Amino acid sequence: MARVVVDVMLKPEILDPQGQAVQRALPRLGFEGITDVRQGKRFELDVEGPVDDAVLARVREMAETFLANTVIEDFTVRVEEPAEEGAPA
Repeated sequence: MARVVVDVMLKPEILDPQGQAVQRALPRLGFEGITDVRQGKRFELDVEGPVDDAVLARVREMAETFLANTVIEDFTVRVEEPAEEGAPA
């Protein structure tokens, strides 16, 4: 079984209040040097069979019409290679 990952992020020009809240909290928790935080969404889709161009096109269509609000969000689609057995995740 293959896994396709869709990462959805707010477009750079869109205000990210959740990311800003995290950025403001980090120094109070002892984490210094972070100049910006953007929060997004990650969807992991397990796909039956091999992932070919047709499957990726279908996932892009799914992301464009359902997973992301393309007015304010950008998305990327990628195939995630399976981890080797016994390897740390």
